Amino acid sequence: MQEQLLAGEASLAEEIAGILRVRIITGEYVMGEKLVENKIATELKVSRTPVRDAFRQLTKEKLVEYIPNKGCFARGFSQKDMEDIYAVRTAVEQLAMEWAINNMQEGDMDRLKDQLEIMSVYTANNMREKLLTANEEFHNIIYQMTNSRFIVQALKSYLDYVHLARRSTLAKEENIPAVYQEHVAIYEALRDKDVERAKAEVAKHMNCSAERAMEIWKEKKK
Repeated sequence: MQEQLLAGEASLAEEIAGILRVRIITGEYVMGEKLVENKIATELKVSRTPVRDAFRQLTKEKLVEYIPNKGCFARGFSQKDMEDIYAVRTAVEQLAMEWAINNMQEGDMDRLKDQLEIMSVYTANNMREKLLTANEEFHNIIYQMTNSRFIVQALKSYLDYVHLARRSTLAKEENIPAVYQEHVAIYEALRDKDVERAKAEVAKHMNCSAERAMEIWKEKKK
């Protein structure tokens, strides 16, 4: 497995949980695989305590199962999990569209347009990693426009899943132009302050993203 460095300022347990979460969701740890505390601690160059805390967190998320006297095991990531993530995200994103329009401030749409132009450049040049970051910032601007900390908190609880879903969506080169055009449609609906159209466009984007991510997820499971 690729060596990963941990940021000193972040909570070690949270960061380790994030690393392990990605491995479970992407199938690097297969369903039923035992997660060996000592091995992970050695690999990440940390003590066993934050690894143990990370196991507890992932157990709460039902990504890890603890069996007394045997240890912790990866539970895997099911098709239903994938469907649930997109169902929750669609609901939150549609609410964000409405609140963003209702609370829009001067300069908000300029910031969103600038971000869209950045995405256009990355799309044209097939710069997937940069496009992923720009994609996330586009949505973050909309969340900020809602003027609601609860929107951000709702998304923060499954941020890793959203990030991985976006990465899956952009994994195939042929998906990139469609992803960009979906963001153009969302921007135009927000610009026109059309709440129902904005909700419809973001729901369409979520549905297309779910289909693309599911296709790739199924390919990895073969």
